[in-house]
Amino acid sequence: MTAESGPGAERDASGATTATAPGDALTPGDALTPGAGPTTAAPFDAIALGTAIQRRIGVKTSRDEPLARFTTMRVGGPADLFATVHNIHELRAILRFARSRQISYTLLGRGSNVVIADAGIRGLVVQNRAEGSKVDGETYHAEAGVPMARAATETQRAGLSGLEFGLAIPGTVGGAVWANAGAHESDIASIIESADVLLADGTERRLAIDELGLGYRESRFKQPAGVDVASTNGAPDDLVLAATFRLQPADEATIKLRLDEIRRWRQAHQPLGLPSAGSVFRNPASGPSAGALIDELGLKGRRIGGAVVSEKHANFIVNDQKGTAADVRALADDVRAEVLATTGTTLEFEIVFLGDWPTTAGSAP
Repeated sequence: MTAESGPGAERDASGATTATAPGDALTPGDALTPGAGPTTAAPFDAIALGTAIQRRIGVKTSRDEPLARFTTMRVGGPADLFATVHNIHELRAILRFARSRQISYTLLGRGSNVVIADAGIRGLVVQNRAEGSKVDGETYHAEAGVPMARAATETQRAGLSGLEFGLAIPGTVGGAVWANAGAHESDIASIIESADVLLADGTERRLAIDELGLGYRESRFKQPAGVDVASTNGAPDDLVLAATFRLQPADEATIKLRLDEIRRWRQAHQPLGLPSAGSVFRNPASGPSAGALIDELGLKGRRIGGAVVSEKHANFIVNDQKGTAADVRALADDVRAEVLATTGTTLEFEIVFLGDWPTTAGSAP
């Protein structure tokens, strides 16, 4: 869950987001509203900007950094400029820097629900590794970069139940909030108490659950439905910095048994160990699941280049033969088109296509 792009949002549940920063105002990015950035911006000088970031913020940068290794699908070209932040202070500083310089940037979580274009991502890519966390009574507070699987095991050791489903979420806390990620009959909305958010005006607020706009795989941090993130250069208004979860006391051994059950289920039903971006499509509001629709059409095993529809779970595309991002997207579009033509159901993408895609690539979610 965490993906993010733009002036600063956390998308992952890896997510990612991208956008052009509007002047001195702080605008977010792990996920996406149509961009409202300036129509003119200074030319992107990776050398000068990288030097300034290292000098002013103390964060190392690299140019033309290949991004495939930072995603679970293992595809994607280079970032013009790349930086990894390790705490909230660095995250705030680099976002303020990017926005004040009107720099187009993408905030990347664990890269678990994104497919980055073979041409890469223009501008600055910030990898979020702000991973502070603490247990306080029956609450668990985690910064946006904390992996959800770690959150599940940390709270188990503290004797707190409710985050077990996080073991099945390969992204970050920030991305999970962004997507209202869920699995095993639970989701973020069922346990979150509040989120610490960087607002568009540069201020920070702690938002209660009723201010987060949570729905099925939705939140206030996402861009409006129907906008193809691959063809926009925008960001949502707010960025998740951290979240607090209200959990229930329980026996550690009992919680561990539940975690073991989830591990076994995933091993039996999902193509673990192969590069993928998780579920490709959202489940329709009614009727069969996306995986069931794809399976009923006999599309398991369909291949384009190095990408193939998983034989284990039809809603997964795996990159089992060193495929390209173009292979993955072409296969996803092919599956989507066949489901529509045969069943009349339009599947919406759950994964996000980021970066410099050809204008003809893909279709709207």
